Amino acid sequence: MSNIPSKEEILKWISENPTLGAKRDIAKAFGIKGAARIDLKRVLRELEDEGHLEKRKKTYRDPDRLPPVSVLQVNGPGKDGDLTARPLEWQGETAEPVVHLVPRASDPALGAGDRILARVTLIEGGTDYEGRLIRRIGHNPKRILGIYRAGAEGGRLVPIDKGADLEWMVPPGAAQGAKDGELVEAEQAGPKSRMGLPKARIIDRLGDPSAPKAVSLIAIHQHGIPDAFPDEVIAEADRAKPAGLKGREDLRDLPFVTIDPSDARDHDDACYAHPDEDPKNPGGHVLWVAIADVAHYVRPGSELDREARKRGNSTYFPDRVVPMLPDRLSGDLCSLHEGVARPSIAVRMRLDFEGTKIGHSFHRAMIRSVASLHYEEAQQAMDGTPSERAAPLLDDVIKPLFAAYEALKHARSVRQPLDLALPERKIELSDEGEVASVKFRDRLDAHKLVEEFMVLANVAAAETLVAKKSPLLFRVHEEPPVEKLESLRDTAQSAGFTLAKGQVILTRHLNALLNAAAGSDHAELINMSTLRSMTQAYYAPKNFGHFGLALKNYAHFTSPIRRYSDLIVHRSLVAAHGWGDDGLTGDQIDELDAVAGHISETERRSMTAERDTTDRYLAAYLSERVGGEFSGRISGVARFGAFVRLDETGADGLIPIRSLGAEYFHFDKKGATLMGSDSGRIIQPGLRVTVKLSEAVPVTGGLLLELLSIDGEAVEPVAPSGRRRHGGGGGRGRPGGGPKRKLVKAKRKSDKVKRKVKRQGR
Repeated sequence: MSNIPSKEEILKWISENPTLGAKRDIAKAFGIKGAARIDLKRVLRELEDEGHLEKRKKTYRDPDRLPPVSVLQVNGPGKDGDLTARPLEWQGETAEPVVHLVPRASDPALGAGDRILARVTLIEGGTDYEGRLIRRIGHNPKRILGIYRAGAEGGRLVPIDKGADLEWMVPPGAAQGAKDGELVEAEQAGPKSRMGLPKARIIDRLGDPSAPKAVSLIAIHQHGIPDAFPDEVIAEADRAKPAGLKGREDLRDLPFVTIDPSDARDHDDACYAHPDEDPKNPGGHVLWVAIADVAHYVRPGSELDREARKRGNSTYFPDRVVPMLPDRLSGDLCSLHEGVARPSIAVRMRLDFEGTKIGHSFHRAMIRSVASLHYEEAQQAMDGTPSERAAPLLDDVIKPLFAAYEALKHARSVRQPLDLALPERKIELSDEGEVASVKFRDRLDAHKLVEEFMVLANVAAAETLVAKKSPLLFRVHEEPPVEKLESLRDTAQSAGFTLAKGQVILTRHLNALLNAAAGSDHAELINMSTLRSMTQAYYAPKNFGHFGLALKNYAHFTSPIRRYSDLIVHRSLVAAHGWGDDGLTGDQIDELDAVAGHISETERRSMTAERDTTDRYLAAYLSERVGGEFSGRISGVARFGAFVRLDETGADGLIPIRSLGAEYFHFDKKGATLMGSDSGRIIQPGLRVTVKLSEAVPVTGGLLLELLSIDGEAVEPVAPSGRRRHGGGGGRGRPGGGPKRKLVKAKRKSDKVKRKVKRQGR
């Protein structure tokens, strides 16, 4: 054993020599011969069991590093035009790395969906990789959603995606009967050519793109969200029967209530609180949170389970919801309707007088909600004007809930989770599906009460499963990267504020910045900049904590009707407590990595679809006010112009750089500013502006703006020709006296941006 290297030495050698992972290579490197090879084999097996190594055929490799030759799927070009790709066989416990493709002149043109074999190398000092193409091994036809324009010989497809910059040619016979102006879905026909427009064939006709009901339909098709349940899934849901009391605690006498939006489509959580009668906990509270027992109905390996996993989550639009589960479950058997007995998994939590959780227990139970309240109704009751339904519940149900919340507010102030003040828009539609109004939602104590209760229940679920060493999916939110914090620090400094430096950043430091900016003209800028500095939360079977909530153990438990992650946590609780045969199975445990990656992606897909739909509704709402003036604030800058968030609706629009004023502007990427070459005027986030709405394109959600004034100071307009009114010259980056061809080139580039915005929006 004396000549056997340590585990650390073996891991270091494999990491440094990824192409030499066979046992004989390792033995040769360390001079291990004869019987000592048996000891080496034992050490390698231990490293496998501990998860440090993965054995593929007869070769060992570090699962947290990509093999030197990997199969990748191309993501498509980023904002700067660079291609990235994702590894298709990532097995690591850390976040999936990004591979930055390094093209060569001889490489074929690659597009989103291409599968390639590439040689990858880790970028020094980072977690991402560089990749060089070996060969293309497969291609998934690119899907395009757009407006069909008929022509004499075939037609054209104008994509509605904001990021698209090319039209597609639809050859004769590939239009499937589409009519001019129809919204269609198409796919790429054949490989892209370096010359001419790419070709597409139409595969689905979606009708009039201006119809109100088409807005969310566009997002559903554009992002590939499954919106129709297969027949076998519906049949399985229809066979489901209401759960009985057998094997459950009977909590139907406890006066649980649900508190949801007035237009809630499902009710998956209910709560109840009362003073703690234990004399050892004076001033304490007992808080119950009951969650619909979806695991009882959606069994591992069933058709319902496969479809729920595929969808990952429900997706919500102003006019419809694309649910994770069929309505028989989401709107009926799993929904905690008023006055109906429903199966649930309930957690009983004890709080001290300061809101600290001092104990909790989980129960598989049967409950009966005594009322389905909406937020405004609960708040009005607490404020002294209860509705007829809420009045009988005021003293024994509603007031104890708010008392428990007051205690939790104290605990929250001690914990100091990130406290962003970002108003939420609510789009209200008429019966015809058109936008009737755009409002900002009120943030009532009733909203915060439910949020705090749900966070605490999620913590309890994570802590229980960690203590029982049961597999689960954590909700992970990692610390913000250093470079983004530096950018936030620069933004804060330019606005006259400071962010602590030279120490580990905690949420309380960020809250101090947010509080300092509150009520000032820079409050929205600081809140948005802080949000942009954050990493994106995701799901993982390994716990990395939740930075934003300032919590060590956190998992999603409270919404199993609409999130598959919560269903996994429910199944883990079932297995950990031995409540039945519908808990987490061994096969599911083995797949947790893959499930985590998939549902993190479906969550991002839904968020993007919901945001795009909001943009389109806002553009439709504002399209009748083209030519009107609006106040707003610069929310971001780019090389091609400045983005403005309008005060009235929260909609974002673009001022193309040619419309910023009668001069040329230089872009400073690091400082996130545009500076006028003659006046020295600086355009940066946070500035108050008045703009005119030049164009609104509902089909893309794009708004085109013209700058009228900055901080009350009028800006000289650009002449219709696009030239400056006062002579001079200079292109971007070349102030004063540039040659005429430079001016023409600058104008053409600016005009191209405007045409692009008109067609696709921001």
